[in-house]
Amino acid sequence: MDILKFPVGKLKLPHTVEQDHLYGFLDSIRTFPDVLSSLISTFSDEELDTPYRPEGWTARQVIHHLADSHCHALMRFKWSLTEDQPTIKPYLEAQNALLVDYSLPVQSALDILKGIHEKWATIMQNMKSEDWIKGYYHPETGRFFRLDQVAAMYDWHCRHHLEHIRLCKKM
Repeated sequence: MDILKFPVGKLKLPHTVEQDHLYGFLDSIRTFPDVLSSLISTFSDEELDTPYRPEGWTARQVIHHLADSHCHALMRFKWSLTEDQPTIKPYLEAQNALLVDYSLPVQSALDILKGIHEKWATIMQNMKSEDWIKGYYHPETGRFFRLDQVAAMYDWHCRHHLEHIRLCKKM
C-alpha cells in the first residue's frame, strides 16, 4: 500500500540545495502543466474518476488538488519574498477534495495550473541567490521552510501526483 501512497517515495527535504538542483526544480515547475496535460490527454471520464488506490483520490480529484495546492504554493513564495518570515495559513486538503468543484471537468484546473506555473516559474527564474534562503513558518509543522526547500518540495509534489494519475490509468 505504501508504494501506492508514495509511488516516488516519501518527501525528503534537503538541508542544502545546490544551484543545479534549483535549475531542475525551476524546469519542473515550468513544464509541469504541459506534462500533466499530455499525460491525461487520452484519459476517459471513467479513468479520471478512478482512484489511484483503495480509499484514495480519483485522478480528477488529484488534478483539482494540484491547482489548489500550487495556488497556495505560489502565494507562499510571494509572501516569503515580500514579507519577513510570514506565517502561512494551512488548509484542509482532504476536505477541499470533497467540495463540488472537484467534480468539474479537469480543464478548469489545467487552466489554473498553466497560469500559476507561468507566474511561479517567472518569479523563480528571476530570484537572486539570497532570495532562496527566505521562507515561511508553517504552524502545523512548527518549522521554517526556506524557498529552496519549498522548490524541492513542489518538484517532488509534481512527480508524486503524476505517478498517482498514471496509476489511475492502469487500474
